[in-house]
Amino acid sequence: MGLSVSLLTGDNERTAAAVAARLGVTDVIAQVLPSQKEGRVRELQDAGERVAMVGDGVNDAPALARADIGLAIGAGTDVAVGSADIVLMRSDPRDVASAIQLSRATLATIRAGLFWALVYNAICIPLAAGVLSPWGITLNPMIGAAAMGLSSVCVVTNALRLRSWQPSFSRAEDGPAQIGDSDVVIPKEEPMDKVELNVEGMMCQHCVAHVTSALEGVTGASNVAVSLDNKSASFEVTGDADAVTDAAIAAIVDAGYEATRA
Repeated sequence: MGLSVSLLTGDNERTAAAVAARLGVTDVIAQVLPSQKEGRVRELQDAGERVAMVGDGVNDAPALARADIGLAIGAGTDVAVGSADIVLMRSDPRDVASAIQLSRATLATIRAGLFWALVYNAICIPLAAGVLSPWGITLNPMIGAAAMGLSSVCVVTNALRLRSWQPSFSRAEDGPAQIGDSDVVIPKEEPMDKVELNVEGMMCQHCVAHVTSALEGVTGASNVAVSLDNKSASFEVTGDADAVTDAAIAAIVDAGYEATRA
């Protein structure tokens, strides 16, 4: 993706080096304190770099706040979530790449819309104002109004293409994941029951992160998905579906929200 990746960790150098070798990361700084993480981000910014920081713990909060873009894992601590600009709803590091790809696709769509809108206006406004009327070239107001509406339709339709956007890589559940020179094969699991819950009381994405974290802590619940728009939560169940569902409802209630079976 053309990005430089650094690993900042409070773990010891041996552990950090082993993980970095598996991931192909060459810039590794181990045994750092929270202030040192923030200091490293500041150093990169002072060198003219634009920095994105990914973290999930209290120790990452200063660096998340300092970075140009802070990305917090949804199941991370409240301090990390509150310090970040983007909250990833799942505890899947691949979603960091997805967020970057989606951001690039969004910016490309914005630029395309601005280009066509500006070109259209640069051509049609002088024509409508009668710049070419001395040569007998004019624009009927009805045609101008129709053309204006058509330009808006084109820009909006171009933006709606993002609804079908998908990341350009396969997720772990789709097959082997490449990690350095090793292949980590994710075995296919047996089909599991899917449970839907109605969740009341969520007001923002931080609430979504709290509910997600609560559900991910329930034994037997996996592949958690929480929707703020639909006021709902879904997850797949391993084992006794009724028992896991009751535990999930209790976890959501303990987190400060109301939950019922859909």
